[in-house]
Amino acid sequence: MGSDSEAERSAVKEKKKTQSLAPIAKPLAGKKLCKRTLKLVRRAAEHKCLKRGVKEVVKSIRRGHKGFCVIAGNISPIDVITHVPVLCEESDIPYIYVNSKEDLAGAGATKRPTCCVLVQTKPAKGELEQAEQEKLKSDYDQVVAEVKELAASLF
Repeated sequence: MGSDSEAERSAVKEKKKTQSLAPIAKPLAGKKLCKRTLKLVRRAAEHKCLKRGVKEVVKSIRRGHKGFCVIAGNISPIDVITHVPVLCEESDIPYIYVNSKEDLAGAGATKRPTCCVLVQTKPAKGELEQAEQEKLKSDYDQVVAEVKELAASLF
């Protein structure tokens, strides 16, 4: 009987997440792609290849840094991030929306909810070991290929 109420709670929680999504949150990652994307963000955070927050992401994009942008879909007010997809498209940077800013912050190793992150393949300072660099790059390439495929089917 306890498991029924837990299942109901998780279903209600999932429904609230989808209801609070912004109308511009397209392309939105499905469950499998979302899980893979958050895993990539987690790995990039471990290797310090991550820019967190709107200000840092916009600054990096304007400076010409390349990467992969992950944006939270449940941001309120939406005006905070409406310019980020435009910047990404102008700079040929792939981007995707995920359901929750809390999940994005957890994957990015911060306690505070995060609007967007920019995943880079190389750390800002220092170097990675060759094996770690190749693993991060392969995960990055796999997720970016799926995102480009999803974006191509939408537009």
